[in-house]
Amino acid sequence: MEPKRENLSRKSLISIQDFSKDEIIHVLEVARDFERDRSQKLLEGKVIGSLFFEPSTRTRLSFETAVNRLGARVIDFSDAMNTSVSKGETLKDTIKMVSNYVDMIIMRHPLEGSSRYASEVASVPVANAGDGANQHPSQTLLDLYTIMQTQGRLENLTVNMVGDLKYGRTTHSLLQALSHFNPTFIFTAPEELRMPEEYKTFLDEKGIAYKETTSLEEYMNDCDILYMTRVQQERFTDPMEYERVKDVYKLTAPMLSSVRPNMKILHPLPRVGEIEQDVDETPYAYYFKQAENGLYVRMAIISYLLGYR
Repeated sequence: MEPKRENLSRKSLISIQDFSKDEIIHVLEVARDFERDRSQKLLEGKVIGSLFFEPSTRTRLSFETAVNRLGARVIDFSDAMNTSVSKGETLKDTIKMVSNYVDMIIMRHPLEGSSRYASEVASVPVANAGDGANQHPSQTLLDLYTIMQTQGRLENLTVNMVGDLKYGRTTHSLLQALSHFNPTFIFTAPEELRMPEEYKTFLDEKGIAYKETTSLEEYMNDCDILYMTRVQQERFTDPMEYERVKDVYKLTAPMLSSVRPNMKILHPLPRVGEIEQDVDETPYAYYFKQAENGLYVRMAIISYLLGYR
């Protein structure tokens, strides 16, 4: 086992802003090393708690695979109704109890701010695997890794974010992370799902350029990354509002005839119809490799928070 870094204070990853630019670059470099050699048993003897209070496929499986690849063990629940939460136990008590058993907690929860709260009451590092419509920092780091992999750089890129920009925690986190690298943004969304004002204010304060449109076709040929998102039914309190916007964008292969040759299409998945199957066979589709990259990046996050890389 590699020795832990010296002078390490307990650190959690709740928001992408918890990592400096240097830390982001370091984690991406470690992820590249794990992609070359995915079985590095750095964490033998460690136990990781995997607490998913809402459904997940890629995030949960890739985090738990990362733990296993690193030689640690997982204790988990995939259904909160099978735990004392169903008896009325508070989140505070659940986190403090689990902290007694594990060296680190990975948590997904539907309530915004829940992961930050968990990190404040836990005695071990916490990695946020998604808290409501707020943040999804591990997805952001794998997105950055994928962008760097496809473009050869992170600096000076044009990124077109499409779909649910109001509730889409992946777009919120990615916007903040890319702010370190002088991007230009295009926000493509219907009026009901526009990027929230707080994130546009964040960009204004940093002098980062962005354009807004409701048309998928308007700026598609002007971007290096086309970041598609699904309209998330679970975030809507008004079913009628969801019905109005659920099928607003559908990307098809013929629409890609004039895009930049280096352009790549990313998607945090799952998709529900916003990318047609014929797009999968084009050289621009990269979302399945993006999902694979989640394993390497999450290995890097876990080993970094525990001080081993």
